[in-house]
Amino acid sequence: MILLPAGNASAWTGPTGNNTFLLPGAVPTLIDAGIGNPEHLDALSHALAGAALAQVLLTHGHVDHVAGVPALRDRWPAVHVRQFGTGSPSPATPSRSLADGERIHAGDLEIMVLHTPGHSPDHCCFVSGADVFCGDLVRIGGTVVIPASRGGDLAVYLDSLRRLRALEPARLLPGHGPIIDHPVELIDEYLAHRQTRDEQILHALRVGLSTPPEIVNRVYGALPEQLRGAAADTVLAHLIKLRDERRVEQHDDSWSRSR
Repeated sequence: MILLPAGNASAWTGPTGNNTFLLPGAVPTLIDAGIGNPEHLDALSHALAGAALAQVLLTHGHVDHVAGVPALRDRWPAVHVRQFGTGSPSPATPSRSLADGERIHAGDLEIMVLHTPGHSPDHCCFVSGADVFCGDLVRIGGTVVIPASRGGDLAVYLDSLRRLRALEPARLLPGHGPIIDHPVELIDEYLAHRQTRDEQILHALRVGLSTPPEIVNRVYGALPEQLRGAAADTVLAHLIKLRDERRVEQHDDSWSRSR
């Protein structure tokens, strides 16, 4: 496995940008496509050492993971691109959809598709023995946005975390940030964090706040302006989950504790 940074560092993608992973061998396979950065394409070509890229497996259809597909197809016209379903807008028209539980030859390995929706409806992990390529399911150095306005679902996301945890992976290879060597501990931290966030949001409602932007000001404190919309979208995901649990009530664009 060769880690190839996509070269798109930002407040959204983190200080190292997206990770893509090349599995060299009989079926040269790239996990996630990056954004088409020329330096990324050149690094990939060098790592392939004269072989042709045969396959791209996409963890999900968010733009920072798929925007590079046209450039990859330009350089390797025979490449097959695979993605789960059509749940997210994507410039990557897949050659064939992925299926949960499907086993795929990638590099010299056989990997299994694990459908893990929540961050997006089409999100997948790829399981290779005790290693899991986990896309945007978890990362070190921050939590994952659950974009409720774009198909994010917190309850489903928590189920996906538990499904991954049940595999007891030894290592996670995420779409952003460093490789994760203690995945069960990190997943437990994620689960605990979401429970704490539920309680913080319930408290914000109790003191009279009623909209996601107001709750963001209370719960997140100082936050870069470019991240505030994503934070409000994640608060909305929590509110929808709490509504479905009958713990809060929705009144058009405002919310309150259930009576």
